[in-house]
Amino acid sequence: MMFHAGVIGATGYIGTPYRAEMRGAPDAARIVALCARRRDRLQAAARLDGCDFITDDWRAVVDHPDVDLVVVLTPDRLHREPALAAAAAGKHLFCDKPVGADVGEAYEIWRAYRDRGLGHYVPYWTRYEPKFRRARELLSGGALGELKAVVYRWHNPRPPSIPFTWRDDAALSTAGSIADVGSHAYDTVRWMIGSEAKRVVAQAGVLAPPKPDLGPIDLTEALEWGAANPASAAPRTRAGTAYDYGAIIWEFHNGAVGAMLLSHAPALRKGLAPELELHGSAASVAVDRVRHTVTVMRSDDDVTVEDIPEDRVNRWSRFVLPALAERAAGKESAHPGLHDGWRTQVFTEAVVASARRGEWVELAELDEEA
Repeated sequence: MMFHAGVIGATGYIGTPYRAEMRGAPDAARIVALCARRRDRLQAAARLDGCDFITDDWRAVVDHPDVDLVVVLTPDRLHREPALAAAAAGKHLFCDKPVGADVGEAYEIWRAYRDRGLGHYVPYWTRYEPKFRRARELLSGGALGELKAVVYRWHNPRPPSIPFTWRDDAALSTAGSIADVGSHAYDTVRWMIGSEAKRVVAQAGVLAPPKPDLGPIDLTEALEWGAANPASAAPRTRAGTAYDYGAIIWEFHNGAVGAMLLSHAPALRKGLAPELELHGSAASVAVDRVRHTVTVMRSDDDVTVEDIPEDRVNRWSRFVLPALAERAAGKESAHPGLHDGWRTQVFTEAVVASARRGEWVELAELDEEA
């Protein structure tokens, strides 16, 4: 099946590599429309993609007669309108996470696509990482016994000199690190253990100091500027308002308990401990994405370490386009879609509510179907 894509937010930090992957799947995808706010980048992208249509109006992408797949890669709080317009126009959807500004928006978008015979996809890439797939295999095969606890650490430290971007702005970012890396982490856990969180209690805030304010730049530009100016004093700074760390205790419906720590703050460095631990009645398993290992511990003197390298693939060719085709044909798909986007947003919104209220929050309290 050939998809004709219109990409909204085409030239940003994630739009650029995603377009490269689409170009790498010429038998299944062709880019026919591009939308972004900066004309110079759009023109360069159009030449690279062999695309004749560029615009700064997302509506023109959704309305384009040749577009049958709308790709939404804008800041978090700008997803709802183009996603719902794509559904109304009968077009398939790739929507970055978090799907909406809140649970209500995420559920509204999922409901617009449910039972429509339209393809949809939300990029929770961690599911495909071989080390996590191996840990899931061990768990589902009974090697761990009864699951008792889940511990997740996802640190993605940004350089201390990085300037302010929309990801630091609570007006555009849905819950900062909690929704950014937190949605990946939670989707991975719910996929691995086959259970949703029941309730959470959390603390969250901003650990990074005020950042250089260079105006409306994207993350690519911010990283490049930070690398080139590691010790520069900017004439103007801006304090982040979107959370850059969160500490969460969770309980799952299957009885498992545990904790999760999320961060983009420079001081919280990755690699000191495994990213994920699953503890069962018979054994424990740890996933270390930095060292590319999966460790299984059955007792103090029974420890095995598996070296599992990364699997470098074209994600659009291998996962996205087949998932869209499956759903477009009315088939079930094991790949992440809008239902998963909604479920992760129930979790992240419960975490935010708990951090604000300082108490346990039941996920059912925020569930649109509860």
